[in-house]
Amino acid sequence: MTRSNETEALPAIMARGLVKHFRDVHAVDAIDLDVPQGMIFGILGPNGAGKTTLLRLLATLLTPDAGSAQVMGHDLIRSPQAVRSSIALTGQFASLDEDLTGIENLIFLARLWGFTGKRARARADELLTIFDLTDAAQRQVKDYSGGMRRRLDIAASLVVTPHVLFLDEPTTGLDPVARKHVWQMIRALAEHGVTILLTTQYLEEADQLAARIAVIDHGKKIAEGTSRELKAAAGSGFLHVTLADPAQFAAAAQLLEGLMGGQAQHSAEGAAVSIKANSPQAASEALTELTKAGIEVIDFSMGAPSLDEVFFALTGNAAEAPSMETAQ
Repeated sequence: MTRSNETEALPAIMARGLVKHFRDVHAVDAIDLDVPQGMIFGILGPNGAGKTTLLRLLATLLTPDAGSAQVMGHDLIRSPQAVRSSIALTGQFASLDEDLTGIENLIFLARLWGFTGKRARARADELLTIFDLTDAAQRQVKDYSGGMRRRLDIAASLVVTPHVLFLDEPTTGLDPVARKHVWQMIRALAEHGVTILLTTQYLEEADQLAARIAVIDHGKKIAEGTSRELKAAAGSGFLHVTLADPAQFAAAAQLLEGLMGGQAQHSAEGAAVSIKANSPQAASEALTELTKAGIEVIDFSMGAPSLDEVFFALTGNAAEAPSMETAQ
């Protein structure tokens, strides 16, 4: 992919006051965004926050009600076709024909892009190798695992290498091993100069992949920065406590909130409690009070907040288990 110096100087994505309403729902509410070329940029937010709507606006699948945006210097409204020629989009749902084999899907898409028969086959083989799907090339997609389908779906978006790749919840529903494989591929694409804008509800995913993260909630961007900057903004003194009995979470949370102020949160499994502490001494006293109350603690630590705790501090809500956005 050859790019001029002028093109390289452009931001990959620039949005100003972008707005999209669905009746009374402010799905995207005056969002500004600046994404440099070659960056993995994360859009983090709960289910229904507006993440998918934002991506669909930037991909020209929706028309904004107000505001403006450019992708690789092309205006969304005035030059939608130029925007489309610069991007690829992998949505939450696989865009594959399940009755075709992996290689048949890729050859079919390559032919739609104008590749000749031999070039289409060569590009399909190349993508199958890159995404570690060569052994499954002749199998029907309906027999693929979830991780294999997702890798093939991303490969299908890259038949022609885009300047900008939009990934909407790229690892939703995948097991941890498959998720890490997809992460490796995303990093490799960025290393080759592809700008990646991804939406996610996985706190770890944003932490692991994104050079910068924008947190959105109810259609508004409420924070932006690196993972480290967002954590620093939430404060450094967090007490993390693991309980022997998850059923004691409510009692532990009530006690800690009474001592520390603020609001305690718990892990998805319910055995870990965390709360912002004013000082190490206050944390020590809280541990003593937990013991006095008969709440057994099997592990504890003081340190910087996790991105999960940052999310909670910014939105007032714990991160939800990943699921499909249905309102967008």
